[in-house]
Amino acid sequence: MYVAVLSIILGQALIFAHWPLAAYAALMAAVMATFVRLYEEPVLSRQYGDEYETYRTNVPGWLPRLTPWRGARS
Repeated sequence: MYVAVLSIILGQALIFAHWPLAAYAALMAAVMATFVRLYEEPVLSRQYGDEYETYRTNVPGWLPRLTPWRGARS
């Protein structure tokens, strides 16, 4: 969702040639990355433990994978 929001803001900056929107996108990217690093990741790590750490090592944080990650086969 974060990447989609940033893409929309950057798209608007390009369409309207309004470069302060690009600066706003950069600011929002920094805010979102900080929120994820300081709040979301520790909460998920406490909640799911080793399962979350395995997921984190196999799935990139911000850019999608070209092939899906299937996880451990049960």
